[in-house]
Amino acid sequence: MIFKIIFWISVFAVFHTYVLYPLILRFLVSGKPNNQVSYKNLEQYPYVSILLAVYNEEKVILNKLKSLAGLEYFPGKLEILIASDASNDQTNKIIEGFVQSRSNFKFKKFQQRTGKIGIINQLSAIASGEILAISDANTMHDPKSLINLIRHFKNPEIGLVDSYMYNTGLDKGGISIQESAYVLRETRIKNMEGRMWGTLMGPSGGFYAFRKENYHPVPENFLVDDFYICMKVLEDGKKAINDPDSKVFEDVSNDITEEFRRKVRISTGNFQITKIFSHLILKPWNPIGFCFISHKLLRWTGPFFILGAFISNIMLYQTSFFSFTLILQLIFLILPIIDLILRKIKIHIVILRFITHFLYMNLAIFAGFIQFIKGINSNVWEPTRRNQS
Repeated sequence: MIFKIIFWISVFAVFHTYVLYPLILRFLVSGKPNNQVSYKNLEQYPYVSILLAVYNEEKVILNKLKSLAGLEYFPGKLEILIASDASNDQTNKIIEGFVQSRSNFKFKKFQQRTGKIGIINQLSAIASGEILAISDANTMHDPKSLINLIRHFKNPEIGLVDSYMYNTGLDKGGISIQESAYVLRETRIKNMEGRMWGTLMGPSGGFYAFRKENYHPVPENFLVDDFYICMKVLEDGKKAINDPDSKVFEDVSNDITEEFRRKVRISTGNFQITKIFSHLILKPWNPIGFCFISHKLLRWTGPFFILGAFISNIMLYQTSFFSFTLILQLIFLILPIIDLILRKIKIHIVILRFITHFLYMNLAIFAGFIQFIKGINSNVWEPTRRNQS
């Protein structure tokens, strides 16, 4: 009996986080608009500071700077603070050449590795803006992406607004198609959370804005700064939403080993989030708790539920039904091996690659949990290589 309970709880947990929860959200938000309170008068728009931490981004930094310079906003109400985390390629030289003729761009060089969080903490302290916006070096902007973010802060209930991420550089030879589909689905779920309760579960990280008064310095050993910042906004009693009209673009990782490394780091940081905000999020009877448990916690514990379903299924295989489900699970585990073999001979089957992506993602979560148990001493990062062949 105990193995049946473990099996069905495990199956339901995975089904709920990946299928049922998005369907519940879709039903609840049907016909419900995003925030309708926005600035109408151009003079009312607040002063904004964009914060950008970079490390060895010589391949993308010039395009990034041009993208920032092309943002539509109001003269005299925007500053762009850039800091290089001891870059040792051509990043600093490119930035210096670009900013010298632009007074609203300010550049600071760090001589020792500090980590993105340390840099953001320092930049936020000197920022003049009422609203702070954080962007990644490899995220490119639609010209209206900033103004579409900032317009929502007319509503005093809103503390954070995220942009809508679109991926570029898709290549069927790797996992970029699958990763892009996952990111787009996540963005849609977050948009629905924001529309329903103002409880967006963490911005995409590529470009988002928040009130400076709701910024709390991120602990130096944290790995996921954007999620921490968002949870602090929610803890302050403000809402977090996503705006589909604020469009940004980012090359997606195509190399499964690179993406695995990135997801291990993110997963490790996610368990830090769960620990520090447990008082806020482990309450399924309120919107924040319901969204966090359904969208995040069940997904982050997914590897354990998958393992629980498999082991309990082995113990129950004597019956015809559980023999059938065990065969299905074994096939599911074998398919990524088949996908790997086919990839070696340049045959790429999209559906098979989705299964590979799903299992690798859960392996990364498990590895992140192990790293979290061991402890984290530093948040110094290496950028994920994008658009790999």
